[in-house]
Amino acid sequence: MKIKNSNVILILNRKDIKFVTIVYKEETYSMTVNDIKSILEARLISGEEHLEKEVHTACGSDMMSDVLAFNKDQSVLLTGLCNMQAIRTAEMMDIVCIVFVRGKMPDEGMIALARERGIVLLSTGHRMFSACGLLYEKGLRGGATYR
Repeated sequence: MKIKNSNVILILNRKDIKFVTIVYKEETYSMTVNDIKSILEARLISGEEHLEKEVHTACGSDMMSDVLAFNKDQSVLLTGLCNMQAIRTAEMMDIVCIVFVRGKMPDEGMIALARERGIVLLSTGHRMFSACGLLYEKGLRGGATYR
């Protein structure tokens, strides 16, 4: 069975092989990075010149392997992971903006790399669950659902 706009991932369990289909929904609501900043009452760390960039989906994770597997282009990454790996992952996945949750702040090296790569950095006092919920409530969706 072919599903439009989907990926199939092979997951190996101990005794059997299971296929999981990830279906990307066609309908999306986009917003700007500035909208996200307002909704999350976030502090701008860097990237002021990119606040009007559009964001189509959101991804919340501290595991960058999940971001690599399930993220779509032009998204915002919400994470508590405050190291270079978050910036490098964002760069590879064309992530427009990273929001550090729980008030975390990146170091100067991270800020410099994000600035060089055109990635907006924000910090919010909200926890991951709350931040994702606020964006979802305003219409921003994740990229994939499992079936």
